[in-house]
Amino acid sequence: MFFSFDGIDGVGKTTQMQLFCQWLGEQGHEVVTCRDPGSTPLGEQVRKILLTSGDDTPIAARSEMLLYMAARAQLVEQVIQPALADGKTVVSDRFLLANVVYQGHAGGLDIESVRDVGRVATDGVSPDGTFLLDMSPEAASERMGDELDRMESRGDEYRRRLREGFLKEAQVGETIYVVDAARPVEVIQAELREIASRLLLQL
Repeated sequence: MFFSFDGIDGVGKTTQMQLFCQWLGEQGHEVVTCRDPGSTPLGEQVRKILLTSGDDTPIAARSEMLLYMAARAQLVEQVIQPALADGKTVVSDRFLLANVVYQGHAGGLDIESVRDVGRVATDGVSPDGTFLLDMSPEAASERMGDELDRMESRGDEYRRRLREGFLKEAQVGETIYVVDAARPVEVIQAELREIASRLLLQL
């Protein structure tokens, strides 16, 4: 089974994903974790370009989207598809939903065009369940440190558009589960495990 975590920066994805993967392991699953972009040599190089490039390297929204897609295509081919074929459980920090929201809803690109490119990049692979950790941009910003990457530094208005985009996608995405991330860590984790347990029973 394939799970992904998403949401605006600062909602606690890293903490919740670590706890979730630990729980899956305790349930007997062989877990493969990855991050998108990243987790392959190509993906990590693309990640550096996308997240750490300064103003001296302008990246247009369409170019940005295609770089993400290239990294994702490699991730699917090199990590996700082989793991799923071996019966392992894959958990990814972000996946295609992030591009639909970041470059589409918040970045101004045509959303259906981003989806179309995404279908090619992922070879049709998609998460069985996406956990959308949700909280207000103001609250999320308070959790972020002083050193922001290229995407995190785009400001409050951009983050508001991101949140709106994620919630719009959740209304039409049958496998997207909105989880209130403004609650205590253990309460959030309990809900994630309850959702996952239902999905795993369908295997």
